[in-house]
Amino acid sequence: MLAVGLMSGTSLDGVDAALVEINGVSESTQVKLRAFETLPFAPGFKALIAKSLNNDTATLEEICSLDFALGQKFAEAVRHLCTKAGVDLEALDFVASHGQTIYHLPKPPVGEVASTMQIGNAAVLCELTHTTVVSDFRSRDMAVGGLGAPIVPYSEYVLYRSDTKTRLLQNIGGIANVTVIPQHAGMFDLLAFDTGPGNMVIDELCRRYFNEEYDANGQHAAAGHVDQTVLKALLADDYFKQTPPKTTGRERFGKQYVDQLLANSHLAPDDWIATATELTAQTIADALRPFCHEETELIVGGGGSYNPTLMRRIQMLLPVATVLRQEDLGLRSDAKEAVAMVVLGNQTLHHEPSNVPSATGARRPVILGSVTYYD
Repeated sequence: MLAVGLMSGTSLDGVDAALVEINGVSESTQVKLRAFETLPFAPGFKALIAKSLNNDTATLEEICSLDFALGQKFAEAVRHLCTKAGVDLEALDFVASHGQTIYHLPKPPVGEVASTMQIGNAAVLCELTHTTVVSDFRSRDMAVGGLGAPIVPYSEYVLYRSDTKTRLLQNIGGIANVTVIPQHAGMFDLLAFDTGPGNMVIDELCRRYFNEEYDANGQHAAAGHVDQTVLKALLADDYFKQTPPKTTGRERFGKQYVDQLLANSHLAPDDWIATATELTAQTIADALRPFCHEETELIVGGGGSYNPTLMRRIQMLLPVATVLRQEDLGLRSDAKEAVAMVVLGNQTLHHEPSNVPSATGARRPVILGSVTYYD
């Protein structure tokens, strides 16, 4: 089958679109990446999404409109990718869309209900691409008591499991998450969880101080100095003490988190970014250290894998592990999560489960996603 996977993550970079050949189902799944593109959000549109993520600025009217507008953006990404790849839309068997997370509430306060919301209307996407769409992958896991995250461990299990080594699949997007796949692992041997902030705090500081979307080549972190006093305070956050399964997001480590940091401490801009980068590196290393030994491969994907300053620190903090990027395996770091959506969508259309209860805390395996058929 031929499918497009779509991912719009917490970094708000744009829509990642992966054109994938997929065959088989469950443990026999095989994939081949045919093409990949990122369709960046225009600054004004990105600002609108960011506004809708903030409790103080979001309006129901704008979120309602944004749901359909994102459906149009996702369809544009599918058409753009297929045109560049020389593939007719009619050749697609399905589109698998993660959507844009507006709010994720796995552990709600008293009086509220565990819930999640990803927008990017599937009906609009279906109609504009003339293709069946699989979407809303997180809700079913939460309906059976799971956290709804991490969402990608199943795809990592079928694509990366090994009989000769332990593999740690570390994604560094806005939030950093890891999937632990022990040697000879079965599905119920997996462990996956969010380690904490990935690029989110770094990116927000770059926007504040330099009007830059991210720390290109880790240059600001490399030029700055880590403030150990501030770092120690950041590492004391309760999230890092929690045991898996656990998940976090922009609600905890987003703009308001950075507001509080800057109000409580005063550092030079590059020193702030160096300290935030060290926070990401140390929280990843602290979370992964119990699983590292001489037969361990740490495979890093996501935008953070392109930050050499961050990657050097992770390798220094975990010297016993072999640290690789997706590219070292002949794959693409930036395409990994979009490809994962295709794997999940394929499971859905074959009526097979794709959550990992040991990762999310769900009571049982369930079929994820909702299907919008093109008639």
